[in-house]
Amino acid sequence: MQPRERLTAKEMQVAALVWEGLTNREIARTIGTTEQVVKNYLRNAFDKLGVWSRLELAIYVAGHGGASWYGAPGPPPAEALPDLALRAR
Repeated sequence: MQPRERLTAKEMQVAALVWEGLTNREIARTIGTTEQVVKNYLRNAFDKLGVWSRLELAIYVAGHGGASWYGAPGPPPAEALPDLALRAR
């Protein structure tokens, strides 16, 4: 089993959002939870993937599919992540 396969769907989603450059607060708003829950997802993902930081997590995601890490290939649609669309302007 690959380390990535040990992640829950939410942990994978949070990892993808870290790769996209979102903060914990932005991730919490995007997935409809609290910052503390996001921190828990990150801590679990770090442990399962053997990484120590958000940077290492982002590098791991980039090296294992990047945009296709979570869901369909390509960047997430703007309507799925409204904050990203606003920051891109």
